[in-house]
Amino acid sequence: MNPFSSGTRLRDMIRAIRASKTAAEERAVVRKECAAIRASISENDPDFRHRNLAKLMFIHMLGYPTHFGQMECLKLIASPGFPEKRIGYLGLMLLLDERQEVLMLVTNSIKQDLNHTNQYIVGLALCALGNICSAEMARDLAPEVERLLQFRDPNIRKKAALCSIRIIKKVPDLAENFVNPVAALLKEKHHGVLITGVQLCADLCKVSTEALEYFRKKCTDGLVKVLKDVANSPYAPEYDISGITDPFLHIRLLKVLRVLGQGDADASDSMNDILAQVATKTESNKNAGNAILYECVETIMSIEDNGGLRVLAINILGRFLSNRDNNIRYVALNMLMKAIAVDSQAVQRHRATILECVKDSDPSIRKRALDLVYLLINDSNVKPLTKELTEHLEVSDPEFKGDLTAKICSIVEKFSPEKIWYIDQMLKVLSEAGNYVKDEVWHALIVVITNASDLHGYAVRSFYRAVQTAGEQETLVRVAVWCIGEYGEMLVSNVRRLDIEEHLTVTESDAVDVVETSIKSHSCDLTTRAMCLIALLKLSSRFPSCSQRINDIIGQYKGSFVLELQQRAIEFNSIIERHQNMRSSLAERMPVLDEAIFSGRRAGSVPAAVSTSKGVSVNLPNGAAKPSIAPVADLLDLSLDDAPAPSSSGGEFLQDLLGVNLTPVSLQSDTNQGQKSGTDALLDLLSIGTPPAQSSSSTAQVFSSNTDNKSPLDILDRLSTPSAPSAQVSSTGGNSSMLDLLNGLPSSPPMSEGNGPGHSSVTAFESSSLKLTFNLSKQPGNPQTTLIEGSFTNKSQDVFTDFIFQAAVPKFLQLQLDPASGNTLSASGNGSITQKLRVTNSQHGKKSIVMRIRISYKVNNKDVLEEGQINNFPRDL
Repeated sequence: MNPFSSGTRLRDMIRAIRASKTAAEERAVVRKECAAIRASISENDPDFRHRNLAKLMFIHMLGYPTHFGQMECLKLIASPGFPEKRIGYLGLMLLLDERQEVLMLVTNSIKQDLNHTNQYIVGLALCALGNICSAEMARDLAPEVERLLQFRDPNIRKKAALCSIRIIKKVPDLAENFVNPVAALLKEKHHGVLITGVQLCADLCKVSTEALEYFRKKCTDGLVKVLKDVANSPYAPEYDISGITDPFLHIRLLKVLRVLGQGDADASDSMNDILAQVATKTESNKNAGNAILYECVETIMSIEDNGGLRVLAINILGRFLSNRDNNIRYVALNMLMKAIAVDSQAVQRHRATILECVKDSDPSIRKRALDLVYLLINDSNVKPLTKELTEHLEVSDPEFKGDLTAKICSIVEKFSPEKIWYIDQMLKVLSEAGNYVKDEVWHALIVVITNASDLHGYAVRSFYRAVQTAGEQETLVRVAVWCIGEYGEMLVSNVRRLDIEEHLTVTESDAVDVVETSIKSHSCDLTTRAMCLIALLKLSSRFPSCSQRINDIIGQYKGSFVLELQQRAIEFNSIIERHQNMRSSLAERMPVLDEAIFSGRRAGSVPAAVSTSKGVSVNLPNGAAKPSIAPVADLLDLSLDDAPAPSSSGGEFLQDLLGVNLTPVSLQSDTNQGQKSGTDALLDLLSIGTPPAQSSSSTAQVFSSNTDNKSPLDILDRLSTPSAPSAQVSSTGGNSSMLDLLNGLPSSPPMSEGNGPGHSSVTAFESSSLKLTFNLSKQPGNPQTTLIEGSFTNKSQDVFTDFIFQAAVPKFLQLQLDPASGNTLSASGNGSITQKLRVTNSQHGKKSIVMRIRISYKVNNKDVLEEGQINNFPRDL
C-alpha cells in the first residue's frame, strides 16, 4: 500500500478530535492515538512512520507533549526518498528547536542533503537550517550555504540567502565570509533572489561595520539603479500589486538605502534624486503605494540633511493625516513625532490638521495626536494651541479628559508668558475638568497666585465667579476656598480691580456662603472640608460682623466622626471664642512661597541655596523674573554618604534654613516607628533627644541663637511642639526664653578661654557692614574639641537690632552654641556681641573644621540676611 495514498487514519483522528464535545473526550482521543503511535515506534515499522509523524505534528499543534516522536524525525530525514524527507524536515521544524540536544544528531544528515543532486532536497535542508539552526550548526554548515549562494537555480539561491541571514545573526563572526557573495546577489534580475539579497545586505550592515563600509562604497550606486529600474519598470503581471511593480522590493530597497545613507553624506547625495522621484510619482490612493511612501519618508528623515527632501517628506505625512484609514493616520503621527526633532518648522505647517486628529473618534489617534501637539508647543504658539485644546476639553469624552487635562496643565506651566494668562487658563481647566487635575497642579497654581501680589484681587474674584457655576469640580473648590480665605477682604472691597474685569458686588455674607456651601457639599472629601474650616477661621478675623455665624458653622463639626475635622473644629472654635487677642496673628496671610524651590521639589530635587550678593536676573516659571544667585558649593561635606535621603518636611525645613541641598544624604529613621512627622524628622536631624552615638551620625547640625521671639527666622518657636517634650527653656539676655537645642545630650562644662593652648584669632566673616572674629582655644587632653568665642562688630553707621547668628556643620562635627550676649549691635564698632561655640571633630587630624553661617538682623526695620562659608580654620583643629 502506498503510504501517501492512504490518509484515512490521519483524517479519522482529526475527525474524532473535532467531534469531541468536551476537553476530557479530546484528551481521551489523543491519549489513544499517542499510545498507538508509541506501539508503532517500538515495533520500528517504517511503512507508517511518516503517517505517525504527521499525526504527532497535529497533536503538537493542539498543545499536547510529543517529545517521544523526535527520533522519528531523524529517521525520516535519513531516508533516501523525497516524500519521507519532506515529512521528516517538517516534523523537525515543528517538534524541535535550537535548544534541543537531539538537534546535533541531524547535522550530518543536513550536510549531506545540502550537497544532494536533487535541488528539492537541497531546498528542504536549507529551509530547515534557516528555521532552527543553532550557533554550532551555523559554524559547521556555513561553507555549504555560502557555496549555494552561487547555485544555478534561483530558488536555491533565494533559500540560501534567507538561511545566511540566520547564520550571521547566530554567529556574527561569519559575516565577512558572505560579503562578496551578497554583492553578486545585488546584481540579480530575479526579484525573488534580489529581495532576499537586499535583506541579507541590510542584516550584514547591522552586524559588521566593515561590511557596511564595503557596501557603501561598492553597492550604493547599484542599489540606487535597481530602485530606479523597479520604479520606472513597465507593467509586469507577475510582480504587479494594485498597479505598482513589486512594492515589497521597493520597500526592501528603501530600507537598505536608509541603512547605507545614515551618517554618510556622499551616500545620501547619491540617493537624493531617486528618493524624490519615488516620493512624487508613487500613487497614494492604494495601500501598497502608501506603504512605499511611508518607507520613503522614513528613509528621507534618516539620511543626511537635505532640507528640500525633508519638507517634501513631511508634506506627504500631512497628506496621510487627511486619509480616512486610521492605520495610515497613526503611522503618520508617529513619524511626525520623529520629524519634529529634525525640522519642527515644516511640521508646524500641519498644525491645524494635527489638532483635528486630537478630536478624532479613535482613542489611539487622539492620544498620539495629543502627544504631537505637546511637542509642537513653543513660546510663539502657546496661546492659540492652548485655546484650541481647552475648547476641546469641554466636549471631549470622559475617558480622554484625564490625558488632555494633564497635557494642558503641563503646557500652561511650562510656556505661560505671564501670570494672568496662567491663572486664566488654569481656571478654565479647573472649571471644565477639575476632578481630573492632579494635586501638584493646583498646588503649583496656589504658589503662582501667592507670588502675583498685583493679581490677588483678580484671582479671588475670578475663582469666586467660577465656583458659583462649577461647584462640582472639587479641585476648583479647593483653590477658590483657599483664595477666599486668604484674600476675602479684596473680594468684598473690589480692590485692585483690573480693566478687563466686570464689576462684581460681593458682601461678607456672600463670601461665607460659598465656603459654607462647599463644606456641606456631599461630593467634597476630607481635604476640601479641612481647607474650608481653615478659610472660615481666617474669614472670622477678616469679617468681624460674620464672626458669630462662622463660629456656628465651625461648631457643627465639633462632633464629627472624622477625627481631623473634629480636632480642627474644636481648636478653631476655641480660638474664636476665647483667644481673640491671638486670632488675627494666627489668621495672617500665608507667606509668599518660592516658585523655584517648589518647582525643584516637584522635579525631585531642591535647587541649591544661592547667595543674594549677586544681582543677575534669571527666568523663573510662569513668566516671573527674580534675582539670581550664585550656587553655593558643598561646604558641609554632605557627599560623604551615597545613599539617597528620604523626603521629609524636616529636610525641607533645613534646606530653607541653610540653603543647602540635603537630598543626597541619608537621614536616620526608625523602621519600627514607620514614617515620622516633619517635626520628628527635624528633631532627629538636629540630634535632639538622642544619645551621642546616634547624634554623631546625623547629617548636619544646625544651631541658632535668638534673643528676640518676634524674629521671623525664629526656628526655636517652630521646634516648640509636643513632639519634643524634653525641650527646656532657659533665660538669656533680658527675660526672653530660648530652647535648649542640646537637651538630651550629655551636659558640658561652660566654655572659657584659657583652659587650653590658644590659637591666633581668625577673621571668620567680613562684609561691608559686619565683621565676625573667632578666638580659638583647645581643652587640655581633648584634642578633638575646639572652644570658639565669636565676636561680632558693626562697621556701619546704623544700629543692628534683632541680631541672630546661625551655624551648620557636616556630620563628622558636633556643634554646641551658647546664647549670645545680646541682640542689639551698636553702630561704628562701639561695642560688640559675643557668642561661644564648642566644636568636636570626630575626624581630627584627617579633616579640618568647616562651617556654614547665616546672620540675620534688622536695619531701620528692614530685614538683612548675610551668609557665608568658613573654611580657614587651622588644620590641626
